[in-house]
Amino acid sequence: MLITHDTRCALDTVVDLVNTAPEEDGAPDGLPDVVALEDFVGNHEISDVGVLSEFDLSAVRKIRGRFASVFAAPDARAAAALINDLVAAAGTTPQLTDHDGYDWHVHYFAPGASVADHLAADCGMALAFFVVAGEQERLRRCEAPDCRRAFVDLSRNRSRRYCDSRTCGNRLHVAAYRARRKEAAG
Repeated sequence: MLITHDTRCALDTVVDLVNTAPEEDGAPDGLPDVVALEDFVGNHEISDVGVLSEFDLSAVRKIRGRFASVFAAPDARAAAALINDLVAAAGTTPQLTDHDGYDWHVHYFAPGASVADHLAADCGMALAFFVVAGEQERLRRCEAPDCRRAFVDLSRNRSRRYCDSRTCGNRLHVAAYRARRKEAAG
């Protein structure tokens, strides 16, 4: 599957956004305030969002939950319905642009759109490309028992099971190795 630069950036953004949600009740929110949202926007080079407010923070948290539902969707039809709702609510207006040193690419958000609509449109379309390509199963959650972080499996054989941000796979492999050694030692 060919993934363009802007689609890859949108995928990274949506994964990071979903992963700002608290993993369990009482855990801290990765977007606790407007300053954190401003940092998120800056770190992901999200353009044309203007001055951010509490309203923007609330709206971004709302779409974050809707994106999380896409990663939990049981099949392509369910994912497509969720993505369609996100993109339609954002009022998409596809336009070609070449800004900030990047070659031509498509922005799906309307000029002057809120940061939430911007994310819903661009990130929703990036996820839509996976559904269209029959690759919805690449939108995954970490299989480690104590981690549910989202990721996009871009491995050639679709075999990635763990996120890479917490070295979950390594921890589980070491634990399994130690258990085998303990069992063999008797």
